[in-house]
Amino acid sequence: MSSFKDLLVWNKSMDFAVEIYTVTKSFPTNEQFGITSQLRRASSSISLNIAEGWGRGTNKSYSHFLRIARGSLYETETCLILSNKLGYISSEIIDTYSQIIEQIGKMINGLIKSIELKTQV
Repeated sequence: MSSFKDLLVWNKSMDFAVEIYTVTKSFPTNEQFGITSQLRRASSSISLNIAEGWGRGTNKSYSHFLRIARGSLYETETCLILSNKLGYISSEIIDTYSQIIEQIGKMINGLIKSIELKTQV
């Protein structure tokens, strides 16, 4: 693989961040610096950390940044649940995004395991 841009998990997380930016456009304007900003930053941080880890050039750093990406993924999920509780998004949207989050999470976990196996050899 020649670039982080070739990774399916990076592409899925980029698409997911675009989805989050789109859905938060309908959030109340008084949330612009609250949950809207937090959701956008957390969701974009997933792919940003995947790319940064790749660019660090060591398996140890890459694994570290993948863990940060995974943390951002679950931060995004928590913000989505809060947004639902606040009435900004529907339960159907949560269900759809939960499936995407699960897929991305599995991919990140698989990548971490793969890197750690390479490190042990």
